[in-house]
Amino acid sequence: MTRILPLALFLFACAPSLSDAKTLAAGPVPEGKAEAVFAGGCFWCMEKPFEKLEGVETVESGYTGGAIEGPTYEQVGGHQTQHIEAIRVVYDPSVTSYDTLLWAFWHNIDPTQGNGQFCDRGHQYTTAVFAGSEEEKAAAEKTKKKVAKQLDATVVTDIRDAATFWLAEDYHQDFYKKSPERYYSYRLGCGRDARLRALWGDKAGH
Repeated sequence: MTRILPLALFLFACAPSLSDAKTLAAGPVPEGKAEAVFAGGCFWCMEKPFEKLEGVETVESGYTGGAIEGPTYEQVGGHQTQHIEAIRVVYDPSVTSYDTLLWAFWHNIDPTQGNGQFCDRGHQYTTAVFAGSEEEKAAAEKTKKKVAKQLDATVVTDIRDAATFWLAEDYHQDFYKKSPERYYSYRLGCGRDARLRALWGDKAGH
């Protein structure tokens, strides 16, 4: 299934990529840094909230959780793989913590929605934390329980083991900077911010 958009944005989002080349796996984390991988629906909408956090050095959009190598946007969106859209956050653990990133993640998703996120429906838009260690998995499970209690609702977000992170095509990276009008129109049209405010109030991400 494809991202649901107003017509003009729909045509843009579903346009074929400029190349049939496979995507590349993310490079190693620099010495002294750490990474965190989160799937929160549309990866366009997950970059900005993390890029503005102190201690975060880079945020990249990509695909993870599937078996084939080098998945493309068209393959993921066409349900030809089991990958989902995600972001890779590289951060300085001496400045910020994994727990801080986890809460930024929760406050930018609807963890009660199991068929996608907001107006985007389909497996590729489901939510997950991809834990890189047992410590990260335990932290994610702990915050998940707190979220369920805070919202008084069932949280369907998966806690999964980290898998290869494939970098999305260049035109997806920093989309909110490259095409701000299209980006904000998409967020509004998809009802993302309204739902986040309804769930999280003043803590809602944006």
